Amino acid sequence: MMQPVTIDAVDRRILEALRNDARITNSRLAGLVGLSPSACLARHKRLEKLGVITGYRTEIALALIRPSIRVMIEMRLARHSTDDFRHLEMLLREDNRVLEAAEISGKMDYYASLCLRDMNELRDFIDNLTGKAPVIEAVNSFVVLHMAKSPIVPPLE
Repeated sequence: MMQPVTIDAVDRRILEALRNDARITNSRLAGLVGLSPSACLARHKRLEKLGVITGYRTEIALALIRPSIRVMIEMRLARHSTDDFRHLEMLLREDNRVLEAAEISGKMDYYASLCLRDMNELRDFIDNLTGKAPVIEAVNSFVVLHMAKSPIVPPLE
């Protein structure tokens, strides 16, 4: 488990500004949070070094460049050994079509969000995954009809 990091109100303002515009210039960021550019850059770099800022991403309108569907899947495992969990997690992490995956509580053991080209690719994905992880006992899939809200970043508070 990661150790909690202490941040102050200025750090929070920096993070909030970067959440809204990761391409903001240091000069503009400094003005927004009330620091000199050098002090702002030092805090920004500190937040990166501490692991609070883990990266920067570009949002892409994938539908404009290729066919795509979003699918949510739930998986239930026949056994609950640490090795089985870690093996499945490794398979999910290695596949770039898996946008996020999590071990969950309840009747199912894992959840994953996928970005695929079509239903044929979904069938192939599930067949391939269950072939490599035969411990998967059941898979439920849900095709996303419309994204009401995309998860970008969680709230700071």
